[in-house]
Formats: sequence, structure tokens, C-alpha cells
Amino acid sequence: MSPRLPSHLIVSALMRRVNDAGGIAVVRARGDADSGAILLLLEREEHFLERAIGLDGRDSLARSGPRPESGESLDDYWQRRRRNDPDLWVVALDIADGQRFAAETILP
Repeated sequence: MSPRLPSHLIVSALMRRVNDAGGIAVVRARGDADSGAILLLLEREEHFLERAIGLDGRDSLARSGPRPESGESLDDYWQRRRRNDPDLWVVALDIADGQRFAAETILP
């Protein structure tokens, strides 16, 4: 199993790629620099992606977010998650096909 890149490097690379492509990437909450979980808000698609570890031990992206029946807003969702995990990074991406940018940057 290969070591994971530190969270702050992944977030920096993703933000640079999105901004260089004409989109907007903003850190809404800064987490632990080395091992913080990363939650991505894809603003145009109005859902979240989260860096996760797959069954094979490799990084993967999992869709997450509030359940539609909960009535919880996107902002309420990430703020609740952040209260429960202060090491969580929350990054908002405003670019077409944000999932592609996330996959190309996060997944090996």
C-alpha cells in the first residue's frame, strides 16, 4: 500500500487546476494539513463528493450529502459535518464537470 498524499497538497493542486481552467475553487473550511478528510461541494451539480478509501485500499470518490427527505441545506450539511470532524476540509468548486477535475486530481 502506498502512502497517501497530504490533504493540503491535494486541495492546493485541485484549487490550482480549477482556477487555471477558469472556474472558482474556494476553501470553506481548512482541515488537518496531513490527514484531514476532503469534502468537495460541486456547486453546479449541487452535491458533494468525498475522498474515501475503497475496499482495495486505494483512494476513491464517494457521493455524499444530505438526504432529500431531511430538508437539510448543503451549507447546513457541511457545517454539521465540520462540527463533528474539525479536521475536515470543505472545498467548493464552481466549474463545469467538477467531478472530472476532482477525479483527475485525487484518484491515482
